[in-house]
Amino acid sequence: MKYQKLLSEFEGQLDTLESGNGDVLFKAEKGIAIVEKCIRKLQKQITGKTFATQADEIYFFKHVKPQIFSKLIYYARLFSIESKRPRGNNAAQIKYLQNQIDKLQAFFNDNLEFYNYYRRGAMSLDEQYFVRGNRDLRLPLESFHFLIDEQFSTCQDGTVATIMAYDMLIVYLRKEVDDLNNTLEPTKNTPMEKPSKLFWTGSKTDLIELLYALHASESINGGTVDIKEMASHFEHFYNIDLGNYYHTFIEIRSRKTSKTRFLDRLIELLNQRMESLDE
Repeated sequence: MKYQKLLSEFEGQLDTLESGNGDVLFKAEKGIAIVEKCIRKLQKQITGKTFATQADEIYFFKHVKPQIFSKLIYYARLFSIESKRPRGNNAAQIKYLQNQIDKLQAFFNDNLEFYNYYRRGAMSLDEQYFVRGNRDLRLPLESFHFLIDEQFSTCQDGTVATIMAYDMLIVYLRKEVDDLNNTLEPTKNTPMEKPSKLFWTGSKTDLIELLYALHASESINGGTVDIKEMASHFEHFYNIDLGNYYHTFIEIRSRKTSKTRFLDRLIELLNQRMESLDE
């Protein structure tokens, strides 16, 4: 399937949009048009075609399509949220934005079983979730018209896209709340920070374990940076909402077996990579 060129062009168009002028509603509206056009092209390439292997099909519907479809959900929800945002005092705006965050997080709770499956990087049910033909009546709210085509959708690719979109939205909304809380501080006329194209696809717990390890090593800013600032950087860089990372760290500390499970695995995998190159 030759969709890599299409993906590259798509990412370039969104980069140009996000780095250009225009308010958030303009960018959201323009973003929806860009994503819909890309999805239609991708749909033509996939519909009626067979993948070389089932693994290729699973990869496409688990990683490729959600990466694009999530942007459609993101921009559509962003437009809806921002268009209804009160323009009154900061307290009213903060209350509204926090309410929107709570609604987005409720989706994770409503889909907790699949959310945990996806977040921990599980693969045992991929054949059921990401192969065409296994339809599920429980579609995400943002089903749009693209999910009507059974040749271009699977049981859970729309749910993955929604998880990715809501993670991005929560990061955006929390930044807006922080900005409103800090309006008493001098504002800087800095350009909009370029969004990261990287997505953390492992579990949140693994990333938090890595976060605390780097903080403990004092390898960043000589150890003068606090954990909150590092967590905020990770969230932006990997397009993820880490939630209550301190609570997760307490759970890591209380593990009965290895407390550094992810770091141990990283060492093992790196050693395997180096040994394979030496052969």
